[in-house]
Amino acid sequence: MLERLNQAMEHIEGRLDQGIEMPELARIAMTSEYHFRRMFSALAGLPLSEYIRRRRLTVAGAEVLAGERTLLEIAVRYGYGSGEAFARAFRTMHGVGPGEARRTGAALHSQPRMSFRLIIEGSSTMRYRVVEKEEFHVVGKKARVPLVHEGVNPAIADFIRGIDKEDVRRIAALSDQEPDGIVSVTDDLDASRAEGTELDYYHAVVTGSPAPEGMDLDTLTVPAGTWAVFENSGPFPQSLQYLWRDVYTQWFPSNPYRSRPGPEILRTRPSDDGTQADSTLWIPVERTG
Repeated sequence: MLERLNQAMEHIEGRLDQGIEMPELARIAMTSEYHFRRMFSALAGLPLSEYIRRRRLTVAGAEVLAGERTLLEIAVRYGYGSGEAFARAFRTMHGVGPGEARRTGAALHSQPRMSFRLIIEGSSTMRYRVVEKEEFHVVGKKARVPLVHEGVNPAIADFIRGIDKEDVRRIAALSDQEPDGIVSVTDDLDASRAEGTELDYYHAVVTGSPAPEGMDLDTLTVPAGTWAVFENSGPFPQSLQYLWRDVYTQWFPSNPYRSRPGPEILRTRPSDDGTQADSTLWIPVERTG
């Protein structure tokens, strides 16, 4: 998988001054567009669209300093419809406008080319199972929140604190299948997975029935499908963060599955002092062969 991903990266590099089509990148990587975006963002730490933007502005910056083309020619070459749009994007990345950079020879920022390799440390064993699950429902309270890549998501934290304890008790009582109890569910993420884009967050349970009438709860119906279930225990939140990393850097490249569209479900049970936790992560998957 990583070899094919690197071939897609080479394709990007060769077409920075042309159109880069997501279906073609997925074809080169021999996977779905959805999984390609997920795999890239997990490995690179930033969305694919942001990487391409930064690489284009890095190469464009070198051309600005070289002085062989006009600023408008460079803008058009790298996909900007006007000199003004190019100048805004250039300043956002480099901290200086293209005209000033050319006049003063200013130092510019650079997004290095990326390639990927797999390092197997062998220091831990990942516990997982693959489950075929019938249609089910996620029932609880839902909020539309911004995506935060690192640290606590304050919008989610505020949302959970605002749920009445009696509502939490009533929601928990609806759980009738695994993952049992209160879970965190994320769904309907923007395809770019860029920081600040929005997603649906559910503080909810997994159950066989929609929300009962009169309970003022939200329901997400999830079709039948295959799920990869990962289990983890250790220091919180570090071990959970490592689990997300290891799923995409170790498990997917080594197994005949890819992620598919659908909600991701996390069940976390912290210790009394909050320093340790047992976590179970459910990711919708499909076989690649």
